[in-house]
Amino acid sequence: MGKLGYSVAMKQLPYLLASDAEGNLFEIPELRMAGMNGPHIEKIASSDLIELPYGSNLYHLPKRYPVGFDPKKNTFVTLTEYKGEAVFAAAAFMAPAYLQKSRSAFKAQTDAPRLPLFSYTAVGWMNDQFYVPAIRTDKDPRQDLIHFDCELIEEKALAMSKQFPKNRLIQHIIEKCVLTYGCPAARNMVLERWEAPAPSSQSCNASCLGCISFQNAESCVPATQNRLDFTPSAEEIIELGVLHLERAPRPIYSFGQGCEGEPILNGELLEEAIGGIRKRTQKGIINLNSNASRPDTLEKLYQAGLDSIRVSLNSAQKEYYHKYYRPRGYGFEDVCQSLQVTRDFNKWSSLNYLIFPGLTDQKAEWQALDTLLKAYKVNMIQTRNLNIDPDWYIEEMGIGGQEPGMGINQWITQVKSSTPWVKLGYFNPPKEEMQQQFYL
Repeated sequence: MGKLGYSVAMKQLPYLLASDAEGNLFEIPELRMAGMNGPHIEKIASSDLIELPYGSNLYHLPKRYPVGFDPKKNTFVTLTEYKGEAVFAAAAFMAPAYLQKSRSAFKAQTDAPRLPLFSYTAVGWMNDQFYVPAIRTDKDPRQDLIHFDCELIEEKALAMSKQFPKNRLIQHIIEKCVLTYGCPAARNMVLERWEAPAPSSQSCNASCLGCISFQNAESCVPATQNRLDFTPSAEEIIELGVLHLERAPRPIYSFGQGCEGEPILNGELLEEAIGGIRKRTQKGIINLNSNASRPDTLEKLYQAGLDSIRVSLNSAQKEYYHKYYRPRGYGFEDVCQSLQVTRDFNKWSSLNYLIFPGLTDQKAEWQALDTLLKAYKVNMIQTRNLNIDPDWYIEEMGIGGQEPGMGINQWITQVKSSTPWVKLGYFNPPKEEMQQQFYL
């Protein structure tokens, strides 16, 4: 399996990978793998391929026909059956820190069910190996599956649970995040290393299309995990925060996790908790993963001792932002104002930028992002593959008629050349890294 996302030298594209009705994957040697940018089928460059990263998953896509490239006829082919048997598309869901360059190529049947909330990267097969068009954007190994000893994690989790039986936050993270969902950040918490989660909010003021903790019945897709069902006390948050920041190497303590709503809605609670932590330790980073909807609250959190913010965006254009986040009681202007507050306090800002080939790499989107990066001197883009049924997203965003984008390679080149101070990565950086790169 690939480890660092280096491209591989290939004389020809891997074979198209398909699935039978039972989910068994097999190659179609007559066709090569293809990809998608927005609604457009595209040929994949062999230079973009890496071995499927360790810790990735493979999926059967029901009621979706795979599309491959026929090298003899130099054309794309939609495959409905192979050797008399029905075939379906396949895709890869990559391990953390990897950015997809092209999505799985398929054509959905009219009655195809919506896909679960994962990203669907193109995948092919050759020489006894799976290949994906992708790049590793962050070398930090903190969520590499190879570094997780499941037996040790369970042992540490149970010991921590016994040590803090009355701390509901610790109990929730261990029971739900570590032992049920296998959350990498939660696993690292019990291993006393790197970044630890601090979920705190039951509610949210957005109704994101791809929300992984809450979905209305009409969306026809399940949430991938349950949302936090209690609000921890300031002392419970402080107890865990001080414990982690004092013990862990390169420590980060982050509000705003997949198992909760929007933490900035609990501004007074977070203000008290952050202040309480900073009275007991100055170590590490206290970070907020947020929709950044309340700039006035954010100002108070910085005054209390918050170090950094990661702002979630699917687009730097107001139209697409509102279509995806469906905000209630705030707007894109408030998000921008929060970035300005962050700059006024000279704090570290990251964008949790949800990448979707076909929108992210459109010229208008790049120009809007470039303007935002420069206006607020954003420090980092955390490249996240958008977890959503791509056809659903294309329909909701209204991008079905757009021309293909410039491609993720060109998008990366544009970011690096136009805003060279911006770090491209995946994880919230520790204090040591911020101090090295924070040029302001």
